[in-house]
Amino acid sequence: MEAFFTKMPNASFIPASEDDAELLSKVKVGETVRLTLVRPRNIKFHKKFFALINLAFDYWEPPKHGEGSAWSEKMPIERNVERFRKDVTILAGYYDATYRLNGDVRLEAKSISFGSMSEDDFEKLYSKVIDVIINRVCTQYTEYQLRKQVEDMVLDFV
Repeated sequence: MEAFFTKMPNASFIPASEDDAELLSKVKVGETVRLTLVRPRNIKFHKKFFALINLAFDYWEPPKHGEGSAWSEKMPIERNVERFRKDVTILAGYYDATYRLNGDVRLEAKSISFGSMSEDDFEKLYSKVIDVIINRVCTQYTEYQLRKQVEDMVLDFV
């Protein structure tokens, strides 16, 4: 069973919908139940994160040192927004480290899916990603300017 509740100023919780109220009505007065408190993720904030990633990706110019290498001669090397997002996430400190078969360490970005990351952790990730982007990609931006531009982008989508 799953239900949603809204916290009130007096520290009590009230059902968020009629279905939630019906579920709560099945609990007898004085009966003990176990609840797991999980704040659902904010979809608007999730969209804001991707607006930030897209803004930085559009601004980012990869280094030219790959030209003339064995890789660039065999196949074109392309920019990829998903790889960019993963790299920024890793640089923000949200990764798992594992050994590869050859002994090298591989860093894999942690999942940012709704089921894998709480709202609180996602907010921390967002702030750290802002820092990475300011320090590595959009170096001419202040934090305020970058946040403002992302806010403006999100408002344009609404």
